[in-house]
Amino acid sequence: MKILVVGHFTAISKSNIKKHFPDDWDIVIVPPGKEMLHHIGDCQVIIPEHIKVDRDLLAMASKLKLVQTGAGYDNVDIDACTQLGIWVANAAGVNAQAVAEHVMALVLSYYKNIPYLDRFMKTRIDEKQLDYTGSELKGKTIGIIGFGAVGKKVAEFCRVFGMSVLVNARHAVVQPDSLVRMTDFDNHVSLSDIVTVHTSLNPQTKQLIDKEVFKKMKHTALFINTSRGGIVNENDLIAALKDKEISGACLDVFESEPLSMDSELRNLSNVILTPHTAGMPDGVKFHKNRYDFFLKNINHINNGEEPESKLNQVL
Repeated sequence: MKILVVGHFTAISKSNIKKHFPDDWDIVIVPPGKEMLHHIGDCQVIIPEHIKVDRDLLAMASKLKLVQTGAGYDNVDIDACTQLGIWVANAAGVNAQAVAEHVMALVLSYYKNIPYLDRFMKTRIDEKQLDYTGSELKGKTIGIIGFGAVGKKVAEFCRVFGMSVLVNARHAVVQPDSLVRMTDFDNHVSLSDIVTVHTSLNPQTKQLIDKEVFKKMKHTALFINTSRGGIVNENDLIAALKDKEISGACLDVFESEPLSMDSELRNLSNVILTPHTAGMPDGVKFHKNRYDFFLKNINHINNGEEPESKLNQVL
């Protein structure tokens, strides 16, 4: 069994990944590029972290049985895989706790002004110069776009802080006695003090959040995205932040990654940035729960079974 893992990993991360699989499996870990092409022809499974799995790549993968992704799968041509008899599966929910915790860390950092306080303590001598503004979470309304495993966990955390929770999702079902309330999209963004995105990137959600949406938000609203950068029109977001149409943003994902060094987002004082690490609880480049899931799914394929969390149907 040959497994091709494509992404940018440290030597320690590569070692951890290889140790997670049986010793008699051929685990090849390479960055995107020419080296990857040397291995694509005889691998049975590909785990693509930083590449597009499109028709051109699939045409070279004559032995491929499974494309296994993390939570996101917008980098995979699922229709092409289906036509070629290749399973596609993601690992939905395995990083829900980590992402939800990251969201709450961002929310608290923003409203308690932690970045400013940290800089102040490290650069000021006279604490009389402190110009602190902060806010409690109790009584605030958070609007969650997408209500899968991550969205549900965020809602659970927010209720502990005494927040009201609004949900907008295409397929979510909220029970009548639930502590969250479903709303249509326009009400959702206009009523929320915080808008946080937890939906997948697909043709329906691509650039879902644009200048018209930002205009509907409160001027005091905080926007959070830990899902996929392509869901947001980044130029519109920057304009909304600069023009004070919204109060601030906390971002872990971007339209193009890594984020360009000359991106205006890096210089805005009302923005908190993290480098797409929300879903990584076990270190920057190794997620044990994710690889547990990958191993289980690969064994399903080995045994002639369907993978869990499948995204297509192979006949």
